[in-house]
Amino acid sequence: MGETYFEAFRLLRCQSMVSNQTALITGASAGLGYEFAHLFARDKYNLVLVARSGPKLADVADQLRQQHGITVKTIPLDLGLPHASQSLFEETQRAGIHVDILVNNAAAYLMSPLGGTNELAVDTMLSANVKGVFFLCQSVLPIFERSGSGKIINTASQLAYKASPGLSHYVAAKAAIVAFTRCLALEIGARNVNANCVGPGATRTPLIADISEELMGNIRRSIPKGRIGEVDDIVPSYVFLASDEAQFYQGQCISPNGGDIFL
Repeated sequence: MGETYFEAFRLLRCQSMVSNQTALITGASAGLGYEFAHLFARDKYNLVLVARSGPKLADVADQLRQQHGITVKTIPLDLGLPHASQSLFEETQRAGIHVDILVNNAAAYLMSPLGGTNELAVDTMLSANVKGVFFLCQSVLPIFERSGSGKIINTASQLAYKASPGLSHYVAAKAAIVAFTRCLALEIGARNVNANCVGPGATRTPLIADISEELMGNIRRSIPKGRIGEVDDIVPSYVFLASDEAQFYQGQCISPNGGDIFL
């Protein structure tokens, strides 16, 4: 029933959406970002794909062009580097690309108890998960304001609300994304620009590939649905928030997590 409803929503949206919209997706070479790219391409968005790995991005772009006949630009870039967001949008402008949707998905994940966490690990978590989001939003807002519309979708985590031992730096970074999105929504509330975030529950992606099977079993048993999320459980929330149907959503966090926590 859920799949049927979403498919009907998607088909209706494809029929009514503005042509030639472009979604910029970070962390697009693997995991959720890879799936976002495929689903947005299926909905006939043109794409700007950003990740650190140039060869992987090129492979994804080739797949999407062949399967969906859309325009795809790839930009290999480490968003944690100084001035990365500025150079990113300078490149899109040089290419004559107008960005309509920004999906901030690039992230880093590392388990480390507080006592064993060093300054480098904290800096890495904050740089990868927060700094890039902050400056990409800052850089895209003038573009959205000039066009009179735009959507920002940031990736948080349900752990921003639930917390977890051994992940204090990661959880702090994801909680910062939720708080930042709310502040941003207040600043841009009167404009035709929307800022929201998605806080996925535990999901099978390369990001959590190193978690032990014992720990994964404990996580699975704590979820009312009785299973770890799949990427297909998560990506529809992003497509919805990018759509015209989500126009009245502002500063919200949608959390597909199988009932692991209630927001």
